[in-house]
Amino acid sequence: MTLPRTADADGVDDRDDVEVAVESAPSRRSGRVGGRLTAAYASVEQRLLEPRIRRRIEIGAPVAILALAALVRLTNLGHPGVLVFDETYYVKEGWSTWQLGYEGEWVEGSDERFEAGDPGGLTDEPDYVVHPPLGKWIIGMAMAVFGMADPFWWRLPSALAGIAVVGLTYAVARGLLRSVAFASLAGFLMAIDGLAIVMSRTALLDGVLAMFVLAGAGALLIDRRGSPARTVRALADRPQRILAAMWNRPWIIVAGVLLGAACATKWSGAAFLAAFGLWTVLMDALDRRRAGYRSPWLGTLLSQAPASFVLLCGPALVAYVASYAGWFDGGWGSQLMLERADLRWGGLLAWVPLGLQSLWQYHVQQFGFHVGLTNDHSYQSPAFEWFYLGRPTGFEMVSGAEGTWWVTALPNLLVWYASVVALGVLLFHFGRSLDRRAGFLLVAVAAGYLPWLLVPERTIFFFYAIVMLPFMVIGLAHALQLLVGPRRVATDASTPLETDVAAAVPPPARIDDGAERRAAGWAVVAVIVVVAIAVSLWFMPVWYGIQMESDLIRLRYWPPMWPGR
Repeated sequence: MTLPRTADADGVDDRDDVEVAVESAPSRRSGRVGGRLTAAYASVEQRLLEPRIRRRIEIGAPVAILALAALVRLTNLGHPGVLVFDETYYVKEGWSTWQLGYEGEWVEGSDERFEAGDPGGLTDEPDYVVHPPLGKWIIGMAMAVFGMADPFWWRLPSALAGIAVVGLTYAVARGLLRSVAFASLAGFLMAIDGLAIVMSRTALLDGVLAMFVLAGAGALLIDRRGSPARTVRALADRPQRILAAMWNRPWIIVAGVLLGAACATKWSGAAFLAAFGLWTVLMDALDRRRAGYRSPWLGTLLSQAPASFVLLCGPALVAYVASYAGWFDGGWGSQLMLERADLRWGGLLAWVPLGLQSLWQYHVQQFGFHVGLTNDHSYQSPAFEWFYLGRPTGFEMVSGAEGTWWVTALPNLLVWYASVVALGVLLFHFGRSLDRRAGFLLVAVAAGYLPWLLVPERTIFFFYAIVMLPFMVIGLAHALQLLVGPRRVATDASTPLETDVAAAVPPPARIDDGAERRAAGWAVVAVIVVVAIAVSLWFMPVWYGIQMESDLIRLRYWPPMWPGR
């Protein structure tokens, strides 16, 4: 017989995936060797489910994964000791925001002076920049405390954000998949992935953006865990009201703050704010339909959707505007409306403070810049190339008589391509079963990918994919979870009489077909992990900028004709 399982709103068992076949003898249908391997697997599986061991694993697994993430991200973080790729903007802007409160202009030749530990190239003139300031405030945090002479402090906040992304990948996967094993798999693969490592060891905005987006997604998933019961209680309190809205949802407010912080790092965070907001409204409508509300779709659209919009977007807007606090005191364009009375708003908008009017005008100019950004770059990669890795981003290359070193944002090839295949598997699985876990992951990946696909003429780089990488890795873990299959308790009892007899006299133990499938599935997982480690070791020199002979570095080009077009 099979024990009943209870599911939450996402169709996921509230308990961990702990049901396991109690049988221990080989199946007659199995070969002798296969039967022994399956029996050994079942024995190990049963052992791992002991409460004492489970507690140790539940604590030890995330600690070990975070320790690994910290080790590979913090080791020799100060290398290379030069401003790499767009660090020339964000490191210096991070320093200036803490010195001036806004991004200041730098005199020509400031990179060399800055790398030598001299910040004297900074002026108090405001600089025109095209990204919000929060990510630069974060990048500059360590420099504000410890100075800017050591490149380690340039990159430490980004490295800490990268470590946090690994921990959040584990936490989101743990809550979404209800499995310590598959959450550990997702966290481990994220810890050793090259794109994640390079973005953690380079002071760019996208790693910080990934941290806020993933944290916001986690907050929304926490809100979802109590949503069905909350919806049922609301119906019991107001059985005749189709327009009842639920406002006591603190985790949506938390998600709003985090996703607002994502937008305050890069505008691409707005795609996740919109996508997750629509997903939340859809889930609320399905909850109402299941709970028995009258006109659940109309009621959600007219009542809960506006309430959720306020709860999510209100805090997001506050967080976004608050990130410009220093800009109001002298940033580029902050005094525009004070100096140009002819540009001030009138009529119903005349009450808006001049500072906010200036901020709006500044955003109009920034939007024009981003829309018109079509300059050719040797490492640009339109979004349609991302999934097959047509053009990874080379951050820095130095060649000399002693050899060559290179830093490139190249993902672990096995993890990346397997995750791409897993997206197809999840899309098929979602179409067949409407699994809300798969749906959520697909929505998150779409939010990180489709906006760039819609502007193919814009100058785009592959490393932007770091924001959707955690969701792809969790998707790979979910696809492998489907491959392994659930653990079930199985006996031969099928009638009430047989059930009573089985309860009094348990039948002889045997291994069911599920155990054989799980053993084979975990063998596949083990192969993937081992090969992923080998791939990481092979490409490590081009992730860390390790000097090697040019021919050895060339063996690590990907695609093989890279970097040529």
